[in-house]
Amino acid sequence: MAPFKIHSKKNKENQRNASGEITEEDFEPIEGAMKEDLESNVSFIKEQFGHCSDLVIRRLNPHDRIKIAVIHIEGLAGAQQIQDSVIKSMLSWFDNNGNFGAEVDLMMECGNSIMTSGEVSYTETFKETFSYILAGEAAILIDGYPQSLIAMTKDPTKRDVTDPKTQSVVRGPQEGFTEDIRTNTTLIRRKIKNVNLRHDTKVIGRNTHTDVSMMYLKGVAGEDVVGEVHRRLDEIDIDGILESAYIEELIQDSTLSPFPTIFNSERPDVVAAGILEGRVAIFVDGTPFVLTVPVIFPQFLQSAEDYYQRTDWGLIRLLRYVAFFLALLSPSLFIAIKTFHQELIPTPLMISLSAQRAGVPFPAFVEAVIMELTFEILREAGIRMPKAVGQAISIVGALVIGQAAVEAGFVTPAMVIVVSVTAISTFVFPAYNLAIAVRGLRFAFMILAATFGLFGVTVGLFLMIIHLCSLRSFGVPYMSPIAPYNQEDQKDAIFHFPLKWSTRRQRLIGSSGMNQQQSDGNFDKK
Repeated sequence: MAPFKIHSKKNKENQRNASGEITEEDFEPIEGAMKEDLESNVSFIKEQFGHCSDLVIRRLNPHDRIKIAVIHIEGLAGAQQIQDSVIKSMLSWFDNNGNFGAEVDLMMECGNSIMTSGEVSYTETFKETFSYILAGEAAILIDGYPQSLIAMTKDPTKRDVTDPKTQSVVRGPQEGFTEDIRTNTTLIRRKIKNVNLRHDTKVIGRNTHTDVSMMYLKGVAGEDVVGEVHRRLDEIDIDGILESAYIEELIQDSTLSPFPTIFNSERPDVVAAGILEGRVAIFVDGTPFVLTVPVIFPQFLQSAEDYYQRTDWGLIRLLRYVAFFLALLSPSLFIAIKTFHQELIPTPLMISLSAQRAGVPFPAFVEAVIMELTFEILREAGIRMPKAVGQAISIVGALVIGQAAVEAGFVTPAMVIVVSVTAISTFVFPAYNLAIAVRGLRFAFMILAATFGLFGVTVGLFLMIIHLCSLRSFGVPYMSPIAPYNQEDQKDAIFHFPLKWSTRRQRLIGSSGMNQQQSDGNFDKK
């Protein structure tokens, strides 16, 4: 897939070609006003749409002096809705009111009395009319009126709310976001019944005109964070947005950092919890993955189930931190100790490892690279293959290739064990994008270990920690509440303390560290 072009904010005068004409990529929608003549308006609309076959123009002549055209895109607008709320309603009204006088404003009468559509609006420009038609609405044009009546008739067909494909839990809500932005924002509204829940929508993309929405709690989310999100979204100028990853890449901090500075989730409860903590949620039409900002590093090692099980079960979060270092450092530590620091290995184990290496022509570093690349290929194949066979290929392929590599003398059994533990550790992370970062950094640590031993691993780890402490996510320190250290916020960082003890929001995220258990504008149910 070719990348979309990101446009700069340069003057349009500098974007003309050598002949002085505006190129096709700089074409802007027609800004002109509509005319009173129906045929002129219809002809212009057909011409602008290139006489495409899915542009439906239904002409009506309910009266000898009235001509009407109903225009919509087949498949985007609901055909049954147009038939029931537009066409039948209009024909019925004209049958019952055939002797209306000239003083009747038909356009206003259609919008106020005739149409049974849930919502109507008026527009006098072609640009707005085109936008509504492309969004799935129906435009009603009446001869003699220089405007169009828009009936909200978008096809309601969409995917049902189902279990989330990622971030699965044993206990907790079993619903996930869909590709419809209105469904997604409604799921949040159902969880946060608060008049202070703000919902702002923008349209981004010159060609796709994708709806992008922000949701946050006024008085809880920091005003500086909300303003920064607005500013970064307003600065985006791109041909199209097909997934929230486009938005994530365009507004993130530290683009070259391997660590993600924006959190994404397809679980409504996770996003709702982030909003309650003072974060801003960003919804993109066409994707079930919702972004939340700002984010801190401990958030990537937290699961929604940590809050649904007993507090002592929350100690398993510590296991994820152990898995993080295993996935990051296991191969490099094995390479460093086996190559440079053999005195650290117990004698019986050293004898066993030496016996395994008999007949293996490659050093430990090459062994690790071979096995790591093999596992990465199998992992990628398991993801891209059809679901019915993908998992079988990953498991069976790893077993068969690992055993064959040992028997062929390419690698030692110990290396197969180390790489297997490393691969399994990456599956522990609730956030997939953190696993991608760890997989990339693992190779860098392997090179340092093969070159400098434990000294190289230590220096690499030290530099990584410095880098993590230097990162910011929309102004919030990435490693908070660890660095800078905050005692109060430690109750929900590495460990999950009982909710009775965690009475305040995180100081650097929620506005003024407000009490989580107080009422923030909610209405009491009588």
